[in-house]
Amino acid sequence: MNESVVVYRRFMFFRVALYLCLAAIIAYAWHRPLGMPNGGTWLGYGLGSIGAILILWLMYLGIRKRTYGPGKVKLEAWVSAHIYLGLSLLVIVTLHTGFRFGMNLHTLAYALMLVVIASGCFGLYAYLRYPLLMTENRRGITLDNMLAQIADIDRECREVSMQLGEEINRAVLVASQNTRIGGGVLQQLSGVDPKCPTSRALKTVEQMAGQAAGNQAGDLRRLSTLLTRKEELLRRARRDVQIVALMRVWLFVHVPVSFALLAALIAHVVSVFFYW
Repeated sequence: MNESVVVYRRFMFFRVALYLCLAAIIAYAWHRPLGMPNGGTWLGYGLGSIGAILILWLMYLGIRKRTYGPGKVKLEAWVSAHIYLGLSLLVIVTLHTGFRFGMNLHTLAYALMLVVIASGCFGLYAYLRYPLLMTENRRGITLDNMLAQIADIDRECREVSMQLGEEINRAVLVASQNTRIGGGVLQQLSGVDPKCPTSRALKTVEQMAGQAAGNQAGDLRRLSTLLTRKEELLRRARRDVQIVALMRVWLFVHVPVSFALLAALIAHVVSVFFYW
């Protein structure tokens, strides 16, 4: 679906958006208002009306995406139209303003629109790029499989560490009990844990392995191999969580700001028709 929304029916909605933008540009170039171009001319009202209708229609996609069962229009078509017609607002609404901006409600609505479009562009990039990265990172196993393998390694590490003294045993136990995957939003987005107890335990084991001899040296090397394998699985698991977070975080901007834009748009229309 990710690629089909971009090329849907050979870029049908890209062409629709392009023709709409070209028509707006030609009309703007042809229009000769009294004074400077602005949203209060007949062309300004026309472009503003088109922009407002597009914003309302594009927000309907949020409802359509949550409608169960097939509809008359494929979801791919809705999303493709959402992408290209949403981008067309950059031209239509900018021409509606006549490039006149200031510290007022109208410019606020325009700024909110830019934020919504920018977050939507990141969302499109995320859904085109990150699923492939997730597949490459998982290497044929799921996150649950990774966690199960980590738990198995933890059990084996504890068995080996029981024979290696209090310091190693404590480091391995802390690594088993306190290693975290995920956490808060910032930690999920970073994909790393700079204070990972497994990494600290591995360093401790490697340092002691260089000084040990005999059977203890063999056990330490085995423990080092296990912890190295666990550290690699942790890296991949945290990367998986990071990718999922990156695919979702844009919605925490896109959706709330979309509703803020709707409120600003209503206030903009009311102020124009009732107070101007």
